[in-house]
Amino acid sequence: MEISGILHSLLLLLLLSVLCGCEASPEVSSEDPDAAPDRDLVDAVEALLSRIHSRVSSTEKRGSIPLCGMGDRCAMKFGPRIGKLCDCGRGANCNSYLLKCL
Repeated sequence: MEISGILHSLLLLLLLSVLCGCEASPEVSSEDPDAAPDRDLVDAVEALLSRIHSRVSSTEKRGSIPLCGMGDRCAMKFGPRIGKLCDCGRGANCNSYLLKCL
């Protein structure tokens, strides 16, 4: 959950920097030497975000078990065993008595 928060904050900073860059005055040319470090910074942030996204997406893959919503049935009782129907999302657990995501 901490990585997701960091990812969201980096995306917000990137979005704000892009929006602020678009509102520049018309006198500023695109070949401004001061703009090169800003573009380098944006490229570095984009590279960092792509690496974090690939790392987070690879850790969140859990095979072929689909995700359930809150309150959905997440398991089924087969005699003494419990079989998984789907996996509860972040912050939710499959209740073994109700067999629902809580």
